[in-house]
Amino acid sequence: MLAVWDDTPAHARPVRGRDRELASLTRLLDAAVQGRGGAAVVCGAPGTGKTTLLDALARRADGFRVLRAEGTAAESAVRFAGAEQLLRPLGDVVADLPDERARALRPVWGLPRDLGAPGSPDEPGGEDDISLAVPSAVSALLAAGARRRPVLCCVDSAHLLDDASNAVLTFAARRTSHTGVVFVFAVDHTAAPDPAAWEGPHRLRLGALPDAAAHELLRDRVGASLPSDVADALVDTGYGNPLALVELAESLSADHLCGRAAPPSSLPTGSRLRRAVRDRISALSDVARAVVALAAVAQRADRHLVHRALLDAPSPDPTAALVEAQRCGLVTDDGETLRLAADVVPSAVLGALSTSEVETAHRRLAAAADVTGERDRAVWHRAATAAAPAPDVVAQLDRLALRARTEAAFDQAADASERAAALSPDVETRALRLVAAASDHWASGRPQRARTALRLASPLATGDLRARIGRLAGEIELRRGNPAVAAAELITTARRLAPTHRDLAATTLMLAGEASFVAGDNARYCLTAQDAAALCGSEGWPTTLIVREHFTAMSATFRGQHATAAAPLRRLVELGETTTDPTGMTLASQAAFTLGDAERSRDLALRAAVSARAHGDESGVPWALVYAAMSALLSGQHAAATTTALEGLSVARALGQSNSAVDHITVLAMLAALQGDEHTALARLEAAQTELAERGLGRPSALATWAAACVDLAHDRPAEAFDRFRRLSVGRSRHCVPLRVMAVPHFVEAAVRCGEREVARRALTTFEQWADTTGGAARAALAHRCHALLAERDIEVNARFAEAIRLHRDADAPYDLAVTELLYASWLRRSRKPGQARDVLREAVHLFDELGATHWVQRASRELRACGHRVPRDRSAPKDGALSPQQDRIAHLVAAGATNKEVAEQLFISHRTVDHHLRNIFAKLDVRSRVELAALYR
Repeated sequence: MLAVWDDTPAHARPVRGRDRELASLTRLLDAAVQGRGGAAVVCGAPGTGKTTLLDALARRADGFRVLRAEGTAAESAVRFAGAEQLLRPLGDVVADLPDERARALRPVWGLPRDLGAPGSPDEPGGEDDISLAVPSAVSALLAAGARRRPVLCCVDSAHLLDDASNAVLTFAARRTSHTGVVFVFAVDHTAAPDPAAWEGPHRLRLGALPDAAAHELLRDRVGASLPSDVADALVDTGYGNPLALVELAESLSADHLCGRAAPPSSLPTGSRLRRAVRDRISALSDVARAVVALAAVAQRADRHLVHRALLDAPSPDPTAALVEAQRCGLVTDDGETLRLAADVVPSAVLGALSTSEVETAHRRLAAAADVTGERDRAVWHRAATAAAPAPDVVAQLDRLALRARTEAAFDQAADASERAAALSPDVETRALRLVAAASDHWASGRPQRARTALRLASPLATGDLRARIGRLAGEIELRRGNPAVAAAELITTARRLAPTHRDLAATTLMLAGEASFVAGDNARYCLTAQDAAALCGSEGWPTTLIVREHFTAMSATFRGQHATAAAPLRRLVELGETTTDPTGMTLASQAAFTLGDAERSRDLALRAAVSARAHGDESGVPWALVYAAMSALLSGQHAAATTTALEGLSVARALGQSNSAVDHITVLAMLAALQGDEHTALARLEAAQTELAERGLGRPSALATWAAACVDLAHDRPAEAFDRFRRLSVGRSRHCVPLRVMAVPHFVEAAVRCGEREVARRALTTFEQWADTTGGAARAALAHRCHALLAERDIEVNARFAEAIRLHRDADAPYDLAVTELLYASWLRRSRKPGQARDVLREAVHLFDELGATHWVQRASRELRACGHRVPRDRSAPKDGALSPQQDRIAHLVAAGATNKEVAEQLFISHRTVDHHLRNIFAKLDVRSRVELAALYR
């Protein structure tokens, strides 16, 4: 086994995913310093991190006396064992108490009332009535200790406290409000015999870790070398339970890490979590154990099916068994379905049950499903207990998978195909079913499961099936791995497919080209274009036509031959408008974007997304939405671009397509940069930075550099912006020709402000060559703006700015119009024409205001004031009750209970931006609190 931990002491290990809970407990410490004590109960299932949270809180308790106690089963019958453990360090404080209080404490120390000092090894006190005296004395003792310095009482596993300790400590916890005492109890709510015993203190429920925190925890344990698909598999298996994740990480071997073995799908045999669940299950009656087994193997089942399955169980009362199973905290029943509790790890339960119990549960559910006519469920449970070879069961699973696939239930189809593969009688059919399962896993957003199935299928496959494996593996690598690796694998696969499957080979080459584009490898892209030309030839098949035009157009674009690229780009757009294939539409959208035709690009991209969903396969949706968002950005529709990019980000994450997610994050960063929102833009760029560097993502790297330069420009740092733009000409970013060309207007502005006019003129020549081939008023307007910035004669400056403004209006580009007006007005003011500048600036301020670009509103307003025009200091104040799209999203999230931090994380915006928008939301909707906002949206 591989050691996967470091030398960090257990008490110093980081807390992952519990920031909100730790912050809440830390506030109790802050209040206690002011003499306002408090108490909290941290509830959670085994392994959810209760002890770690207590340790983290104790580390934050600077200046506190920290008292610790831990309930144990061995001492749960020993009277006052827990209280004595907690209070033992306060022996020096007893002298501060009145004699009657000190005498009342003697049973806690194990002394009869009439004996001497605390700590004497005399016989324990009796069972006489101390219902008020002892709890009051304990409360007084803690208060006396807090007068010296604040006291933090951490009681772990409080559900295992002896009854007497539980009574006195919870009594004291409810009386801390005027003392410097803080109590925090950690309770396994699934094992607590009487949860009401901890009523009163504030409750914090620890559920599963978010995926991001789970991945951080795994990196803490294993290091940065942990492969992403292995990490994903562990997160799935661990169900967000911190202890499960740690134990899975510690069970990894070298074979797991290098891909020779599939990641572990269950907790290791010696797992502490499995032992904890086994202890829970062993305390149940046989029939309640049967209910837990049914819930574990069924994942979720209709209540009536479980009742029917229990008819042959060793109990005449299924309802009582259900109640007992729920009381143990392992099972939930909402009246319609029965399932394992949300914070219970399925593999821990299955590992704690015997093999015979699991098989019996499957047989009972299969029989019950037969009676109720649920044939698919019956097939599944029958297959779970079958042994290979089982051709009849395999045929039934194949039919089940086919039905599920036609209904777009790809997760069910994948599970059925995997089980069919395990029961297949020969190697060839097993490989076929594993590849089918991999395709379904990929379509359902489980890329790590897809890769595992492909790894199992690869040594069994021959001929065309090996090529299919290579194609799917390459596509997965493109969307979530290293695109350079993906390109090499896809090119090899396409060449293998070419002699017999030309259409499939053509689309594989297309993916290889996309991989080279994302990687910023133009040389490889152009070589792939040669393969595509040889493969597609002069055939008129729709797929080969699209692929041929795509490579012809984009390879010319990458060589800077924009005039040569224009005709095939337009043909590709026309082909995309006639095809029903989502991939063809996405390629056509890319072509329209390269032509600068934002409207057609967005229309084609959205149609591609709709078509992909109609075909029941969302795997192409994030890619299509990248171009939908980029085209909206290109046309200045910032609200639409933000909405589309957030949707694309959400879908990409759900499907496990991390490279597509980075694409959308950089688009969002660019949008924030154009709005002048520095904090949000930098937060988004930081979120993308690690993956940009690790995977060599050229296209999003270029966009990220452009966005960072726009931030510098917006905040009067032209030299820094100029340096960033120069970096677009080196490294992988230099190969992303379309973005480099589109960035020229911003580059010209930075260069002019830095005195680099000749460099700006050369760049503008390239931009105009592209703009002339694409046509359209929007690009022509930007070219005129650049000429205005470079012009040295007043008459030319005026003429160029005037023409740019006219063309911006024709193109309906409000953002670019406002920026041009601001630049023009600044020149007018410097030329001592404040009256003309005011006329231009008033519209610019209005346009920026409508776009929600607060930074630019403030900047344009400053220009207006400099021209002698009185402007209200806060133009961001709401004018009506209409929320912007961004504000509407924030309002919905806050109304649903999200904190500002959670809103910022979900929308990839800064805390400051959330605060700003929330103030405006409250004002616009005339509400004064989150409670009122939630009521409004209820």
